[in-house]
Amino acid sequence: MVALELKAGAFKPEYTGKMNFYLTVLNEKIKTEDEAASVGIIICKDKDRMIVEYALKDASHPIGVASYRVMSELPKAYKEFLPSPEVITGSVSNILDVLAQ
Repeated sequence: MVALELKAGAFKPEYTGKMNFYLTVLNEKIKTEDEAASVGIIICKDKDRMIVEYALKDASHPIGVASYRVMSELPKAYKEFLPSPEVITGSVSNILDVLAQ
């Protein structure tokens, strides 16, 4: 199993502790005997490589940290594979309508 956490800001060392907690719960309560140990991925807007290295040095579970960047426009190569913003907005609105009932 993979635990994925998306953060809107820069990486903070305390994210490692939270992810370790999530992975412990997954491994102890949800993972079956035939599955490999769970892995955690923390995706942040920015990361300082040295802070990440120190934060992960003594982590008890496998955890990776990645960064992302926000673009003002979707690259053409992805447009044919992903829904338009209007389709996403409509889908979210439909879900919210169903939940409100």
